[in-house]
Amino acid sequence: MTARYENKVAVITGGASGLGEATAQLLVAEGGSVVIADYGEARGRAVAESLGDAAVFAKCDVTDEADVAAAFDLGVSTFGRMDGAFANAGIVGVVGPISATPMEDFDRTMAVLVRGVFATTKHAARTMSAAGNGGSIAMTSSIAGVQGGLGPHAYAMAKASVIGLARSAAAELQADRIRVNAIAPGTIPTGMTAHVMTGDPDNVDALVNRVDKAPLLGRTSSAHDIAEAVLFFFSDAGSWITGQTLVVDGGQTGAPPMSATWDSTKMVIAR
Repeated sequence: MTARYENKVAVITGGASGLGEATAQLLVAEGGSVVIADYGEARGRAVAESLGDAAVFAKCDVTDEADVAAAFDLGVSTFGRMDGAFANAGIVGVVGPISATPMEDFDRTMAVLVRGVFATTKHAARTMSAAGNGGSIAMTSSIAGVQGGLGPHAYAMAKASVIGLARSAAAELQADRIRVNAIAPGTIPTGMTAHVMTGDPDNVDALVNRVDKAPLLGRTSSAHDIAEAVLFFFSDAGSWITGQTLVVDGGQTGAPPMSATWDSTKMVIAR
């Protein structure tokens, strides 16, 4: 059976941990090569080294366009092509009542979560269009961007912006056979979500234990669930999909289970 990302190359921002690291591992396992673009140099280099010759590290602050551009150029110079980009780098950002939100903290949040995604999309388009082979861009949004009350104000605003960019960029880039889609994860146990929900980014186990008390679809989510969604968009399986947002949340934003609202053992015919 052919590997699902064989001989293809992708840049992954925020690739040193969480969703980015899981995606890098999956793409390499499926025959691809990756650029681990991350602000954390020690962790980023360690992840790249763990993946062998199929990975290279690029020190990257996504708020600095030069860093983002360099990550894509490194991918092309190292591996000879560019096929995918996962605009994933993120932070929790400013949290608190909107009336008390410092604007400088708001600006920092937007710089990472919106400007960073825009810059990643810009330079993915630049390198893929130049190569002329098409490609695929995936962006990390969030259920906070599709449903109110599920995230801090600035974070929710930023993640909704990502969805808007996916739609508009898809409309432009389809002429170059570049697909652009967003992924909206639910609660995934990572250091960032642990920071939000437990106050301790290093205690992911505490978040897992919390989520396990009410598992969706009978199990706890994982970063691998999101990695599989990215690979779907990057692979031939997603070749006719662009401008869309895929919610990957185990039903978190859906309706309550049917059994909680009506007796499914009784058949009723509406007249």
